[in-house]
Amino acid sequence: MAKLFFLLSGENETLPAAELKAILEAEGFAFEVKEQLDQVVRLDAAKDSVKAVHRRSAYTRTCVLELFACEAEETAIMKSAESVDFRSVLGEGESFAVRVRRVKEYAGKIGTVPLEGKLGKHVLHSTTKTRVNLRKPDKTFFGVLTSGKLVFGLRLAEMEIKTFSERRPRKKPFFHPSAMPSKLARCMVNLARARSGELVLDPFCGTGSALIEAAFVGCRVLGFDVQRRMAEGTRRNLRYFGVDAEGLVIADSRKLPLIRIDHVVTDPPYGKSATTMKSTTKQLVEGVLSSAWPLLSVGQLICIASPKTLNISRVGAESGYKHLESHFTYVHRTLTREIAVFEKT
Repeated sequence: MAKLFFLLSGENETLPAAELKAILEAEGFAFEVKEQLDQVVRLDAAKDSVKAVHRRSAYTRTCVLELFACEAEETAIMKSAESVDFRSVLGEGESFAVRVRRVKEYAGKIGTVPLEGKLGKHVLHSTTKTRVNLRKPDKTFFGVLTSGKLVFGLRLAEMEIKTFSERRPRKKPFFHPSAMPSKLARCMVNLARARSGELVLDPFCGTGSALIEAAFVGCRVLGFDVQRRMAEGTRRNLRYFGVDAEGLVIADSRKLPLIRIDHVVTDPPYGKSATTMKSTTKQLVEGVLSSAWPLLSVGQLICIASPKTLNISRVGAESGYKHLESHFTYVHRTLTREIAVFEKT
């Protein structure tokens, strides 16, 4: 296994690290977390795992092969750099750049640009016939100042954040104010540990956010919605993004006419802009958990969003599921979402 570290988004306190671990589990990679810092996770895993994280993640920013980690103090940093054989990762004739990022206000006395210069000079002098190229380097060395440390290594992958903004709710042909952001929808698919080829059901498909993100991970997708307008809107959005669903059904999610599914990823209706068809959100959640139970095999997962006030972890447990984890995302003054993951036992 390789020593890796991942720079995570600071958009949520717990979701980015949980998503990273879920992706590794879904893709079958053994890993061992060595340390969790502010917006950085250090772990041992196969180097190939980076490809899976790069392909699937919503909240990982950068994947790096770790070369050293030390106290965020210049003497300690340069001493650690001197212990690295940079010729093992930078070949003769290759160009390189050094980039250092600061998380929040950590190590404020260290200037990132001067540090980049010092580290770059050391790399240049300790390798053979290499050169600095700040615009289009063959390789980039990447460091993060966080939690009193500098974690430094060779960058393996950088995420393309723009792709999610291109799929944000208002960019879709069919828009509804209750639509879930594409990033969060992708994260929920990952938290459900969905694998390529598996069937993901969204029983409240709305505008299709979860289905689109599951399809981009390689899953087969199936959507239900009790409102014809929403189901037709989902179909428009799926077509726009080139997604072929196994089916889009106008039906009550509490009476699923199915035999088997692999995962459920859903965001039931709640709030002023959503229509609950005279049922409470709790009744909808209890109904879909009950109807999904016979369709799932033991060990398969459901990832579901709900208002924090619903206390969905208790609702799921009362329905017979094992509650694995919950994360909270602030939406506005009157709504904080709870993203919960349940396992059929």
